[in-house]
Amino acid sequence: MKRLGFAVLAMALLIPVSACGTQRASAPPTDTATTSAEAPPAHSAAPVPGGYADLVERVSPSVVSVERDGGAGSGVVLRPDVVVTNAHVVGNARRVKVILEDGESTPGEVIGVDRVTDLALVRTERGGLPVPEFRTELPRPGEVAIAIGSPLGFQNSVTAGIISGLHRDIPGSAAQSQSLVDLIQTDAPISPGNSGGALLDAEGRVVGINEAYIPPEAGAVSLGFAIPSATVLDIADQLLEKGVATHPYLGVSVGRVTSAIQRTLGVTVDHGALVTGVDRDAPALQAGLRAGDVIVEFAGKPVESVENLLSALRRTEPGSRQPLVYVRGGERERTTVTVGSRTGG
Repeated sequence: MKRLGFAVLAMALLIPVSACGTQRASAPPTDTATTSAEAPPAHSAAPVPGGYADLVERVSPSVVSVERDGGAGSGVVLRPDVVVTNAHVVGNARRVKVILEDGESTPGEVIGVDRVTDLALVRTERGGLPVPEFRTELPRPGEVAIAIGSPLGFQNSVTAGIISGLHRDIPGSAAQSQSLVDLIQTDAPISPGNSGGALLDAEGRVVGINEAYIPPEAGAVSLGFAIPSATVLDIADQLLEKGVATHPYLGVSVGRVTSAIQRTLGVTVDHGALVTGVDRDAPALQAGLRAGDVIVEFAGKPVESVENLLSALRRTEPGSRQPLVYVRGGERERTTVTVGSRTGG
């Protein structure tokens, strides 16, 4: 499978996927700064009488910009004095600036970060911020999708498209981030700076927090991704209550199965997640796994890649017993693993 680039929307990652955050610029780009080859084609969702103006006017005050030294992104009001954004937007900063839709700014304190899901919470000095409705059930592919954020510093920019897919994993992303799995895909155009912004449905409910996109130079046309609201609310509640979020844990380091790995280790399968190490006393060790094994099924789901394994693990509960199939020395072996837990700070 071709390894895709991506961008997390507040910083550029090394592979072609991009985070929606952006490096802070002194001024917005001029019209000549973006060529037609660099920008995704303009498009919109199906026409709606009157457009989305009323919806956008209602929800925009709940979408903010988040700035720190060296970077910027977007955020969504979660509580009257708490904003949720991406962890890569705040970076290692403890203090950020939150710019509201009315142009005023308020200092913000980062009160919780979860690196596994790439989410962070910021408490604002100014309270009384309007809280939008969050939709916890997943949208259906084909539903209208509206993105609001601050791409390249253009605050509260609005784009529209549809929900393109669910439970998406970005191939090749696991080496840099565990967060790019089990995502909502949309063709609503998003750009650097949209990270942490809102992805809305046709009723103005938040269905996800924008996370990443695959840029045009990778051959993509409007491939954007968002963290589902159910995940956002679960992690946010844990961060607010305990300061950390707990995640399922196997205790393995995994890598891609490549032709070189196949030749060197004598691996007989060309897919799966190669176990490169097992933590001491980890659930995987107790289940009999060791370095060199290739996980090909977990929790009843086929594992074609590392991202598949991370996605399947994300959907399990700590303490649950899950079936696991692996290949060792050309033989398929079956075991059962009791999923552990770890924090994602």
